[in-house]
This record gives sequence, C-alpha cells and structure tokens, in this order.
Amino acid sequence: MNNELNHLEEQRKKTQKKIDQSEWKINKSKYYENRKNRKERTRKLIQKGALLDKYFESDQLSIEETEELLKIFSEYVNSKKPDKFKKE
Repeated sequence: MNNELNHLEEQRKKTQKKIDQSEWKINKSKYYENRKNRKERTRKLIQKGALLDKYFESDQLSIEETEELLKIFSEYVNSKKPDKFKKE
C-alpha cells in the first residue's frame, strides 16, 4: 500500500511538473507574440511619421503644432478619401 501511494505521489509530481512546463511555454509564447505585435506597431507608427514629415514638411513642427496642422486638414481629407481607404 505504501509503495502504491509513493508511486502515485511521484506520478502526481511528474504530471504537475509537465503542467508547469506547459504553462511556462504558453506564457513565453504569449510574451513573444505581444512583443512581436508591439514591434510591428512601432515600426508602422515610425513609417507613418516619416511620411507625415515628408509630405507635410512637418519635421520642424512640435507635436502640438503637428496636431493642429492635421486637425486643419482632417475633415477635408476624410470627406475626399476614396472608398478603398475608408474603414469598413
């Protein structure tokens, strides 16, 4: 009876260890997926900012001035935007 109990306890420990390892792998995978998504978003924002500077010559403007400039043109641009660029 004692041997059987010891054997079951060992199995429980091994199973718990496997569960812990699986949970660690899942968390690691989620971390890397989130990290990848953040990097992609950062890259996209940098590229859009570069395009803004290029076409609006806004590199010398402050953040507040850039926002003001965009507010001035946003209504016009959004009203004239082709359908293919509109959100669905």
